[in-house]
Amino acid sequence: MSRSFRSPVIRSRSTAAAILLAAAATAALAGCAPESPAPSGTPSGSPAPSSQAPDPSTSPTPTPEPTSTPFAADCDGLITPDQIYAFNPNFGLEDGFSPSSADVSATVDAGGTACGWLNQTSGEVIQLGVATPAEAALDAARNQAASTSTAVPTYGTPPAVEGYFRQSGNSGEAQIFTEDGYWIVIDSTALFEPGDAQQLVEAVLANLPA
Repeated sequence: MSRSFRSPVIRSRSTAAAILLAAAATAALAGCAPESPAPSGTPSGSPAPSSQAPDPSTSPTPTPEPTSTPFAADCDGLITPDQIYAFNPNFGLEDGFSPSSADVSATVDAGGTACGWLNQTSGEVIQLGVATPAEAALDAARNQAASTSTAVPTYGTPPAVEGYFRQSGNSGEAQIFTEDGYWIVIDSTALFEPGDAQQLVEAVLANLPA
């Protein structure tokens, strides 16, 4: 009986081929494996961005609103005793006067001066207010007068002097605006039409500081 015989060389080649086949199979399996997902988000070593607070030194500074210039004057200097006497001898300066006219009170709120002259016979009062408000306030008062009153050319020539008159209830009111920033209000139950206030308007305009 013959016994099969395999050469050692052939056995070595078979072993090497088996190793190569195993390595190829391992590589094929590795190629089919899913890839690991790429990391997302901010790396742990990097700080997250944050909003930076504005530098107060670079913030714009708001421009303050212009304020009215206070105007103070003696009542006898705005309409002198001689001038009020020429208008009507029964009127005299009223001590402790407090304005009841809304527009005269508005001149006081704007830093102005208010005066009153009392008729000793009839009890009528002439109320006067003079102020030098800021430009915006002066324009607002002028626009209101223009929309609620009648322009009076005899009080002065625009733009140097703009005059208005209105009758409201039992009271007449003259408002005058000058080019150099004065706001004048004259209010009284003794005034019925624009001409009634003409003499008082002229007196105040003549006495105002330049």
